[in-house]
Amino acid sequence: MKVVILGGGVTGLTTAWNLLKKGYEVVVIEGEESVGGLAGGFREERWDWALERTYHHIFANDKEVIALAKEIGFDGLHFKRPKTASLMKVGDNYRIFPVDSPIDFLLLPQLSPFSKLRAGATLAFLKTAPFLPFFEKTTSVKFIKKTMGEEVWKNLWEQLFRKKFGKYAEYILASFMWARIKKRTPVLGYPDNGFQYFCTFFSEKLKEKGCVVEVGTRVMGVDRRGSGFAILVSKKTGEQLEINADKIVSTLPFPITLHVGKKMLPQKYIYQQSKREYLWAVNLILGGSEKILKDTYWLNVGAKEIPIMGIIQHTNFVSRSHYGGEEICYCAWYVEGDSDLLKKSGEEIASSIFPYLQKINPSLRKPLRVIRLFKAPFAQPICDREFLKIERGFETPIKNFFVANLDMTYPFDRGTNYAVKLGNDVSQMV
Repeated sequence: MKVVILGGGVTGLTTAWNLLKKGYEVVVIEGEESVGGLAGGFREERWDWALERTYHHIFANDKEVIALAKEIGFDGLHFKRPKTASLMKVGDNYRIFPVDSPIDFLLLPQLSPFSKLRAGATLAFLKTAPFLPFFEKTTSVKFIKKTMGEEVWKNLWEQLFRKKFGKYAEYILASFMWARIKKRTPVLGYPDNGFQYFCTFFSEKLKEKGCVVEVGTRVMGVDRRGSGFAILVSKKTGEQLEINADKIVSTLPFPITLHVGKKMLPQKYIYQQSKREYLWAVNLILGGSEKILKDTYWLNVGAKEIPIMGIIQHTNFVSRSHYGGEEICYCAWYVEGDSDLLKKSGEEIASSIFPYLQKINPSLRKPLRVIRLFKAPFAQPICDREFLKIERGFETPIKNFFVANLDMTYPFDRGTNYAVKLGNDVSQMV
């Protein structure tokens, strides 16, 4: 029995691993030149380690990916506790406040003592509470205002939601907030040599077990062929060929899966699955001899006047020695498809935000080097009430054609751990 997996990200690789153990013949098709998907990265000549296109880490309680690393013989996961903080405006100045612990919240000057107690109690509740149906019956905004109060919403949360979700901020379910508070740990993990190395190591283990991994191969279309399937692919050389399969697992985003399967998927299914709303991710990677953030790894930009969603100083988490001694930082946004940010080059974006970076760190003397600019569609689904109405099951109306993508990790975030969990779950279904 031959199973073809569309997409060589962590979900696809995990699915392949499990199916190989069950005795299936498995082929993985990946459009990029290397496996990894959202966890994929690149390496410059002076660097010892690869760097992710989009910032990545795992949590200390990410049991699925930790168990997988152990199973495949990867012993390079290491954990540490970097600093997480929020940028706020105090008077005419911008200040960075740690938000790693309940005590940090008690020290925030923008909140009254009563608001601090309310916020602390609510966060403790979210951390310990199981998933409750109530979280899907209200929005995050309403939940925060009702439990923590208007002052906490205005000073702590409003800009974080507006910068992440834009016009959709008011509609994001409380389940989104519950999952992020519930899952987060202050201790974070990172693999030796980067996530790209981990994924490549995983791919080599698959090949040792007989899996065929086709990189640089794009899926052009999928159709029925007798009791199985015919998959039309295009190689980097321009050559097109057909791959046959008894079963297919698509780990591609829903819009791409619907496109390649349009000849066989029912119109009703395509119509329903096309209702999802997404935001693009924009990640600008900057490098240089200077740090933007002195000792903070993850900075939520809660100041309205600073037009950046988040700043992640990668080399406050992973040593700069792995990147030729260069300090590396991500500036991140989620934007709609018509955003001007999608039309700009990395140099244009870097130039426009440099004055704001100087407000955050007045000691910055010159613009940093643009290492890379990455723009990715379908990066953040809008988790509102309409999202809940759309079926997210692994099975499709076509027998033996399965889907497993990161929209299906809801209510949890689109991280590496849940990519592994998806691969585990869909392989059981297959």
